[in-house]
Amino acid sequence: MSAFLGCIADDFTGATDLAGLLARSGVAVSLRIGVPKSPPADAAAFEVIALKCRTAPVDAAVAECRAALDWLRRAGAQRFFWKYCSTFDSTPTGNIGPVAEALMADLGCTQTIYCPAFPENGRTIFMGNLFVGRQPLAESPMKDHPLTPMRDSNLMRLLQPQVKGTVGLADRLTVAQGAGALRAELARLAQAGTAHVVVDAVADADLAVIAEACCDMTLMTGGSAVAMPLPDVYRAMGLLAATTGGFTAPALPRAAVILSGSCSAMTNAQVAHYIATGAPTLRLDPLDLAQSGVGPALKWLAQQDMNHAPLIYATAVPEDVRMAQERLGRAQAGEIVEQALATCALAARDANARRIVVAGGETSGAVTTALGVDRLHIGREIAPGVPWTYCTSAGHPMALALKSGNFGAPSFFSDAMGAA
Repeated sequence: MSAFLGCIADDFTGATDLAGLLARSGVAVSLRIGVPKSPPADAAAFEVIALKCRTAPVDAAVAECRAALDWLRRAGAQRFFWKYCSTFDSTPTGNIGPVAEALMADLGCTQTIYCPAFPENGRTIFMGNLFVGRQPLAESPMKDHPLTPMRDSNLMRLLQPQVKGTVGLADRLTVAQGAGALRAELARLAQAGTAHVVVDAVADADLAVIAEACCDMTLMTGGSAVAMPLPDVYRAMGLLAATTGGFTAPALPRAAVILSGSCSAMTNAQVAHYIATGAPTLRLDPLDLAQSGVGPALKWLAQQDMNHAPLIYATAVPEDVRMAQERLGRAQAGEIVEQALATCALAARDANARRIVVAGGETSGAVTTALGVDRLHIGREIAPGVPWTYCTSAGHPMALALKSGNFGAPSFFSDAMGAA
């Protein structure tokens, strides 16, 4: 079977978020970890390639995404989607814009859209400004993100320095008039030479309008939610079979571990909630890890009953994160934590834990790499945008939940164990 929709995600949790929303349609979705080394012999209708390039140097991110695009084209994909975070996480120089322009060039596209809205998770766009709940992006906790602090809420201002082409806006007043009006506005902007169009969305109905209006675009970009209506649109157009086969999850033992490297406000709340349940928990401090290594954490983990789903976390408030970064350096502080949690994941797997919940995109990348996972199958959602995924590691069937830092309710970790 050949692919129809080929997706590239800039981090691992974002990839599972996208794959989970696409899988709601019942379409077979395959999630690849990194650009596959083998030829695309067994492609699913929807293929998602998870990369770890959100904060990579621009040239490296562009090269990796172009390699992913090449694999997807050889897999037969006819439509493509560049997925980034619903809070538009990026630096002033990229990587959202440079990757989009590189993919456009390779595909011969003259225009694409940018829509990171995810109303179900409180991410909306109005007059080009991104909101997190009721807060503008620049006033939300994302302003203190340790890697991509977002200090402007206006997506056009954020995007323009990242691209060579002109940036424009299709506003909510246009979207509210329906797919025909939006198509006409995009055509008008294209005629004026506008290559990059931010599109407003404040409700799920807007996403359906955008998907219908843009379904003929070879390349779309955005958060996962704007891709969610695409399967139904493609079916209505006769481009996708009515049945494409879903995935049946295997039965797995209850033993589990939870690993949290995200320092988002929501993950802090989730850690606090899980601690309050009385579950076994251990906090990792980057400064202690730099001095003593991961040995003490591994010793603690070896003493735990995996049926009680112990939590190991480096989640901290922004002040503590800044202190560690000042002492160790931003990149080093993050890498120490990621590698420690990846080592704990291996130890938990070898102690018969077959379910692993991971919070944080960078941490998820480190854990899946350590486990040697190169492909995930998508199961049921725990929360919007966070499904259980299934794989094999060292010959063992495993379930992984890779959670973006900001996603899920405060009870997410408990919810995950209940949904296992």
